Amino acid sequence: MIKAKKSLGQNFLSDASIGHRIVDTVSPSRADLIIEIGPGTGSLTRLLVDRSGFVVAVEVDARLTELLRREITADNLSIVKADALSLNWNGLIDEARSKLLVPLSNESDLIRVRVVANLPYYISTPIIERLLSVAERLFDMTLMLQKEVADRITSGPGGRDYGYLSVLVQYHSIATKLFEVPPAAFTPAPKVQSAVIKLRMRAQPPVKVANERRFFKLVQMCFAQRRKTILNNLKAAVAASAFTTDVEAALEAASVSSQRRAETLSLEEFAALCESLYRD
Repeated sequence: MIKAKKSLGQNFLSDASIGHRIVDTVSPSRADLIIEIGPGTGSLTRLLVDRSGFVVAVEVDARLTELLRREITADNLSIVKADALSLNWNGLIDEARSKLLVPLSNESDLIRVRVVANLPYYISTPIIERLLSVAERLFDMTLMLQKEVADRITSGPGGRDYGYLSVLVQYHSIATKLFEVPPAAFTPAPKVQSAVIKLRMRAQPPVKVANERRFFKLVQMCFAQRRKTILNNLKAAVAASAFTTDVEAALEAASVSSQRRAETLSLEEFAALCESLYRD
């Protein structure tokens, strides 16, 4: 048995019933291309291979890639040794789509590219950000995360968990928390509770913004210090922001009270504020 590396945040899923529940939730078809991040010892990989068109398992640990190649032999499986944070995701998707073994009447848009991942807690947020950068190429993501991160992702305005990550994810997808997973389901057992969430990619964002990069930068500014008001956070950011409108005037134009905190604003209100602050 391969020993988990603490430096890589490894906790291997060892409860077979949880693995089956996750894959049943994904419900893959033979027209699906599954990208699995962090396959570990392959508990989910084996199930996904049996039910999917093609599976690409992305693993950073050379010991585990060797194990998977030795123990799982399937024509519809490719094991890639790579760091999910530095991987060329567009290139990986292009290559994997060409390997899908099921004939699809030459209609490539029928292929659903789906992500399944048991993400290390300490890098879950940057990996999600990388995946959302290619959101238009993905159908959905089923992710196992630390419960705290799952709560942040799925939280709505007004809650203490709502923040920049909530806005980023909910702009690109419909986020649903599915179920929680206890520490005993893993080897070694982590010290925190986990949860499985599903992110179903949106065909169109729920709000229209002229410049997505600028929009998300603004959201970050608003959440810079959560206990401060929107007005104070934005005033602190004026020097580096290139706003084209006075902050107080922009807040009034967007119908956002200057005394509110960022955690109370909806996506629609952030979009209206962005439009008011940057009038090109």
